Amino acid sequence: MKEKVIETAGKAWRFLGQHGQTNVTQLAKSMKEKDEVVLQALGWLAREDKIDYTIKNRRTFVALVESELKAFNNVVYNMHEGIKAKK
Repeated sequence: MKEKVIETAGKAWRFLGQHGQTNVTQLAKSMKEKDEVVLQALGWLAREDKIDYTIKNRRTFVALVESELKAFNNVVYNMHEGIKAKK
């Protein structure tokens, strides 16, 4: 189970990097993962200070903190640069 939570945390990190602030319920649906696993993965990311929670109209949203969003964008940029270099 722990491996699934860690895998889902990585998927959630990438999803939030691509899509930005997302409703927690929608995140689980979009990732096609069980709510309980996504919530545990978000807890993992929160413990590592990688996400922020916001409540709007009694709905909970999550987003990457600024430093993690920069890290995500660097990963994406480096992937694109690596692809360009291979051409």
